[in-house]
Amino acid sequence: MRCPSRCPTFMLSLCPVLFMLTGQYHSNLCRSLLSIFSQLTEVMTRRGMNPTVGDQAIRLDLVAKSRGIAAAEKYFMDLPETSKTHLTYGALLNCYCKELMTEKAGSLMEKMKELNFAFTAMSYNSLMTLYTKVNQPEMVPSIIQDMKADDVLPDVYTYNVWMRSLAARQDILGVERVIEEMTRDGRVAPDWTTYSNLASIYVDAGLPEKAEAALKELEKRNTGNDLEAYQFLITLYGRTQNLVEVHRVWRSLKRNNPRKANMSYLNMIQVLANLKDLPAAEACFKEWEARYIRPPKTKATDAVTTETSKLEEEASTEASNNDSDVKETEDKVTEELDLKRPKYDIRVANALMKAYVTEGMLDKAIALKKRAKMRGGRLNAKTWEIFMEHYLKVGDLKNAHWCADRAIKKGHSSGRIWVPPHDVTETLMGYFEKKKDVDGAESFVEVLKKVQKDLGTVVFEPLVRTYAAAGKKFPGMRHRLKIENVELSEETDKLVDSICVD
Repeated sequence: MRCPSRCPTFMLSLCPVLFMLTGQYHSNLCRSLLSIFSQLTEVMTRRGMNPTVGDQAIRLDLVAKSRGIAAAEKYFMDLPETSKTHLTYGALLNCYCKELMTEKAGSLMEKMKELNFAFTAMSYNSLMTLYTKVNQPEMVPSIIQDMKADDVLPDVYTYNVWMRSLAARQDILGVERVIEEMTRDGRVAPDWTTYSNLASIYVDAGLPEKAEAALKELEKRNTGNDLEAYQFLITLYGRTQNLVEVHRVWRSLKRNNPRKANMSYLNMIQVLANLKDLPAAEACFKEWEARYIRPPKTKATDAVTTETSKLEEEASTEASNNDSDVKETEDKVTEELDLKRPKYDIRVANALMKAYVTEGMLDKAIALKKRAKMRGGRLNAKTWEIFMEHYLKVGDLKNAHWCADRAIKKGHSSGRIWVPPHDVTETLMGYFEKKKDVDGAESFVEVLKKVQKDLGTVVFEPLVRTYAAAGKKFPGMRHRLKIENVELSEETDKLVDSICVD
């Protein structure tokens, strides 16, 4: 996160944390932390710490994230006129763009132009990104023309967004003209993200040779051995079906980044699985597990790993032979291991489980699920979704329902809500209807209500039919449907009368 102006040390230290929290996830925990940070800035103000305009711009962004756009607008309106500069206007514009509020963003941009506040590329970039996200890429060229007319110099991000907007309109020649203009500019050097975008555009357009040429340029510009750049290289070479280059880049990544992140292994396993190189995917997983995952817990009398033998030897010379000493030694060893090894990232195991299921190796997928759990992995909604999709494919709706039930509950308990796709809900409700299983249907409905507010006809139409097929009565069904605001088809509505009879 780049602060728009000078920040006090306190706020500067928060910026990386806030970026990590808000870059990808929007859980209740993140929102709570953002709210706390916002409150802390209020305390700073009350204590007379005189925030700069840059601080106020950051706080406006925090308010939007933690309390919503309306609160951010109020904060902006309450600012003194001296604080309403290009920084705070730009922060509000960025908030509108993130929330995809096209009308408000457009109006505010016009206001900024009137005030001569739109003199940097940042505001134009935010607006172009907005139009790209709302599937209006045709708006981007006119914004570029406005920039040029207003003598606002584009930056590398400008060129990248411009390229993506042209690619969305299948204008590959236009994309190549942007690269040429960027080269002629001389002021802005294309970075590795530029060529990552270009390679992805060529892959989507079915031009693998041009894509690989762009990837070679990407590698030349990855002088800092950026881990993310390597991951893009692996993914994009995978999309060109070039397995040899995938393995070459992976070796380069391991050589230049010895402390690889879980995401590197996750990405590599997914790419190898897509290229049908399952043995290599298995080898990659085993390497990750050996490097980063502690072995399963064993009894105190079992042999320990080589890594912990020295610790136990030192501890045993000072400890007595009673049970409490054994327990203390074991706890110390476990604590040392926990400090050295991160927690089991179930996403990596999920990638290999998905590969097994895709290739019809259900037994291997089940064995890996058990192994992951034994080694400390916490199965998540995605784990169960993988197995659910398999059972749906083979027509085993009983097990598909079990997996869907587990996925919903796991997602709900972790705060990362998982809702089954519309067609899955429809299939499972149809299963209960066919089985005339009212209790099963009602149980599934109760689970769905934990994660989905409006269940609609996809749930209640088959539920009514299930009651009718089973010959069960529910006198309060019509009242229930009214509360749920569900309008049934004429045919199903007639069934309601039959099941509401006392």
